[in-house]
Amino acid sequence: MSAATATTGTIARVSGPLVEVEGLAGVAMFDVVDLGPRELPGEVVSIRDGVLTVQAYEYTGGLRPGHPARARGEPLSVPLGPGLLGHVFDGLLRPLSGMPAFLPPRPVGGGTTPGEWHFEAAADPGARLAEGDRLGTVDPHGAMPLPILVPPHVSGELTWVAGSGTYAADAVVARVGDTDVALTQRWPVRLPRPYRSRGYDARPLHTGQRVVDLLFPVARGSAVGVPGGFGTGKTVLLQQIAKWCDADVIVYVGCGERGNEMAEVVSELSELRDPRTGGPLAERTVVIANTSNMPMMARESSVYTGMTVAEYFRDQGRHVVLIADSTSRWAEALRELASRTGTMPAEEGYPADLASSLAAFYERAGEVTTLGGTVGSVTVIGAVSPPGGDLTEPVTSQTERFVRCLWSLDHDLAYARHYPALSWTGSFSRDADMLGGWFIHHGDPEWARRRARMSGLLAEADRLTSLAELVGAGTLPGHERVVMLAGRLLRLVVLQQNALSPNDVTCGPAKGAALGDAVLAVVDQCERLVESGVPATAVEEVDFGPLVRARSDTGADDAEGVNALLDEVLKRLAQLT
Repeated sequence: MSAATATTGTIARVSGPLVEVEGLAGVAMFDVVDLGPRELPGEVVSIRDGVLTVQAYEYTGGLRPGHPARARGEPLSVPLGPGLLGHVFDGLLRPLSGMPAFLPPRPVGGGTTPGEWHFEAAADPGARLAEGDRLGTVDPHGAMPLPILVPPHVSGELTWVAGSGTYAADAVVARVGDTDVALTQRWPVRLPRPYRSRGYDARPLHTGQRVVDLLFPVARGSAVGVPGGFGTGKTVLLQQIAKWCDADVIVYVGCGERGNEMAEVVSELSELRDPRTGGPLAERTVVIANTSNMPMMARESSVYTGMTVAEYFRDQGRHVVLIADSTSRWAEALRELASRTGTMPAEEGYPADLASSLAAFYERAGEVTTLGGTVGSVTVIGAVSPPGGDLTEPVTSQTERFVRCLWSLDHDLAYARHYPALSWTGSFSRDADMLGGWFIHHGDPEWARRRARMSGLLAEADRLTSLAELVGAGTLPGHERVVMLAGRLLRLVVLQQNALSPNDVTCGPAKGAALGDAVLAVVDQCERLVESGVPATAVEEVDFGPLVRARSDTGADDAEGVNALLDEVLKRLAQLT
């Protein structure tokens, strides 16, 4: 990844963030060019008749014709090494000035002043090493030890390795063959990091959100689209998943979102405790903040930067969740860039290669066997913000083609204060069938049957509710009124979740299964009562309060408490016989 010999040219014209450069030879598309005396970074987006069109990543105020332009000889690349976890970066993976770190102040690899990190070697000189093999560990006794691996495309004899001690983030700590290996390595953000093979053993990513885990589950290494109009709760849902999912590392990319929302994310993550370790949740979180007031080109690169960071931790054998909020703002940056460079527009002004760009992004998700032989994964969850809530617009419709799961958020549910406002009619999970087999072998053989029955009851309840609005609920036969009751109970007990309740903010698998089974058991009892001649009106007048309150009155993993409340409701129903 060493840069080619730099060349220098001259700025010929400046038009906002678009800069024309003359006199630079041997420069390729997407190479980075430093502009002017302040060396503002920019990316080559067009080459025509020896004139380079460079899109700047920063504000170009003060830049003028005649200033020098220097080519780096490489595409946009970011430093990967110690200091990523627990910090906030911009779209180019530079620490944000003035932004406090989540954790106590520590030096950041890739910053202007590299700090020192404790390194312990794990291999002896003379060993034959291949790409992905472990050379040593940074901070081996910390909450998240960082393995230092042989870089991709490097192999040979370990001729030298540094002893245990503290080293700068850019210090060379080993030599494999003829290649020096430093603690921090650079990698082009648009180039997927290599791996040995892709896995196909589906394992669920537990999110802590019942509507997701019970109805629309996602497998580790899968891709999810989360479309929803303004005010439907996309950001809150993604924040909840970032806080409570069982991933090893969270990479949260705020792409074009409002600054106050990003500030809220940073503030909450800094205060939360990791339920698995008891330490700060920020110890396993990386935030890339590129808000709506930041330059368009940096916004366009931020999702690639986040994906590269996620792949870096994946290569260490970790399971990573990449949250991109939102891919619509990224697509808008692509559209703006296309218009500035004269690219032929397609539907709604988006570039014709929008589908290819989305596919290239989502296909970098996956569970893989790494070069070192471990198993790691990157699960991508991308929010989509369609203008006016139009789910037929290009970004939403193209995203639906390439993701395994779609969690569609509904404005009517959000307006009715039903959160998460995830539509059970407009969402899907292509992972559900595979995950059903996993649950059979891991203690929940009823998972697939439970999911199928809840989905069927919800769909039938929606149909009957529409009918009842026309003819009146009293005209429906008793068993259909029980189905409508089942739909209401499922919505109140299972699908809704209160992010402000300590007991309901997250839900463990056992409690989620218990709540689903409890509602189905109550529905079965109601159906038996109606079949035996008990009027449907009498069944509907039973106080189901204990069951409705079960999600907030019991702990996140308290399945026994749910069953106790279920027994109380069943006793009340038994009094009708």
